[in-house]
Amino acid sequence: MTRWLAEYAWLPDHAEPTPDVLIEAEGGRITAVTPLVGGGAAPAGVEVLGDAVRLPGLTLPGLANAHSHAFHRALRGRTHGGRGDFWSWRDVMYDVAARLDPDSYLALARAAYAEMALAGITCVGEFHYLHHGSEGRPYADPNAMSAALVEAAAHAGIRITLLDTAYLTASVDGAELAGTQRRFGDGDALRWAERVDAFRPENDHARLGAAIHSVRAVPAEQLATVAGWADRNGVPLHVHLSEQPAENDACRAVHGCSPTRLLADHGVLGPHTTAVHATHPTSADVALLGESRTGVCLCPTTERDLADGIGPARRMAEAGSPLSLGSDSHAVVDLFEEARAVELDERLRTRKRGHFSAAELVTAATVGGHAALGWGDAGRLSVGDRADLVTVRLDSARTAGVPPVGAFFTATAADVTHVVVDGRTVVADGRHLTVDVPAELHAAIREVTS
Repeated sequence: MTRWLAEYAWLPDHAEPTPDVLIEAEGGRITAVTPLVGGGAAPAGVEVLGDAVRLPGLTLPGLANAHSHAFHRALRGRTHGGRGDFWSWRDVMYDVAARLDPDSYLALARAAYAEMALAGITCVGEFHYLHHGSEGRPYADPNAMSAALVEAAAHAGIRITLLDTAYLTASVDGAELAGTQRRFGDGDALRWAERVDAFRPENDHARLGAAIHSVRAVPAEQLATVAGWADRNGVPLHVHLSEQPAENDACRAVHGCSPTRLLADHGVLGPHTTAVHATHPTSADVALLGESRTGVCLCPTTERDLADGIGPARRMAEAGSPLSLGSDSHAVVDLFEEARAVELDERLRTRKRGHFSAAELVTAATVGGHAALGWGDAGRLSVGDRADLVTVRLDSARTAGVPPVGAFFTATAADVTHVVVDGRTVVADGRHLTVDVPAELHAAIREVTS
């Protein structure tokens, strides 16, 4: 059994942190959560042993990064200057994608996932479409790139849901994949399903999910094939949705409806589906997402970096869509910043303050993200759930003098000191225990950019 004594802990259904909480775990599961009475005096029957690990600061459940493209980490600092939009940025992204193979992708993803661990992320949803080799030729193992990502997460010490992505066409009107895009395609949805069926992660840290890249990349008549595969296998399904107005316009021109309506008509929406971005939905789209209980994953740092716009987060939440968060392109890997941005961007959009409480943002970053990735037993500091703990300092230049309830609005990834995943310590005193993150990032990125 392992014990931790948290100075403050954010417990389920609490509006603010609780002081002096003893957390116990065995076999990777939380076995007891005991708030101590009187600032450190144990209640009757509870013995606080000297071997309890003290966690100064605020301890949260593990954070879930519900939307990642690991290879985009190599783009940081290389795409931010000058003019352009999502479509010009995409050309630079393709240049990096063209250079990767299973070995270089393993090195890059391992470093990227270890950076996530340093930021308090205990689980990642990898929206994976870089499947094949040059010109779209499959590797000897057609799932070699998938295996590299699963292995990378194991090395970094975090869990992964590999969202194997169907990417079949270049545009809504069915244009064929060209150039680097050929590496993404399987020909059609049936062949995509055959390839994915052949890959089953064996380790407990990894699970398989599915994704529809977008209505641009999967023809309407094949959407149900991907959605049906996810439903039969009982796995989460994710989809990029209405990220840019051009996507909406193209869908209306070809299909006479919005992307959300098209997905609804082909059985894609539902409580096991997560729409990523949903930046430009109509009011009718918001209602469709909410009524179907389709989740929405917001990625504010990427959405602002690519000048995508600000989505109606509060309206979507009120309509019934559970929210989660993702770092997407990894321009920033900091779920505290993503969470803050949900509130602050809503203020910019509406010119009003106070849309999301700290507790709501914590939920999106923890239990909401884990649920979207198929880990319903994670994201809460409660008995029976996975023993994932993230501790944030309350004495840094950013958090000093801030009440614990306000730390989620002021802390950054740099304030994370201690990370536990499934009961195993991965980060201690702000350092990853097995990966030299800066050195490995430098080497892996140089390999694919020089």
